[in-house]
Amino acid sequence: MLQNAPRNTPGLSAPETPFEPQMPAMRICRGVMRLLDGLGFASLQEFPLKARRRADVIALHASGEIVIVEVKSGRADFQSDRKWPEYLEFCDRFFFAVEPGFPREILPADCGLIIADAHGGEILRPAPQGKLNGNRRRVLTLEIALAANRRLARVLDPEI
Repeated sequence: MLQNAPRNTPGLSAPETPFEPQMPAMRICRGVMRLLDGLGFASLQEFPLKARRRADVIALHASGEIVIVEVKSGRADFQSDRKWPEYLEFCDRFFFAVEPGFPREILPADCGLIIADAHGGEILRPAPQGKLNGNRRRVLTLEIALAANRRLARVLDPEI
């Protein structure tokens, strides 16, 4: 028979300070995912692509639209990255996401731009609409669904 938990369990109350991820990329990802969720997208972080690349954030909309967001935590992070053009063939829209103080003038003008922090984000520049190949869209949609299911299963049962 199950017993009721004590009403005043020490150590289980919510912290008085809001959650704030410490790493800039984590803060940006959190804000991006909150923004995309508000726009009707389901998002995953660190999603592996067939091009032996890993999307920082990939998002799927009920309409089938797929968005990839590349997070940049600073000038050096952007300047050392030459792989981002390879992501374009795996999405309908591509965005860079940066924190508010990022030097935006160094980012390509033909990509979308999101400004984000740990609490949310805003699209400052819409991403051009691409047209993902239908077969690739079907495969990616299935891979996103399977990855999300596996991640949830591991949260519920870490031994899986």
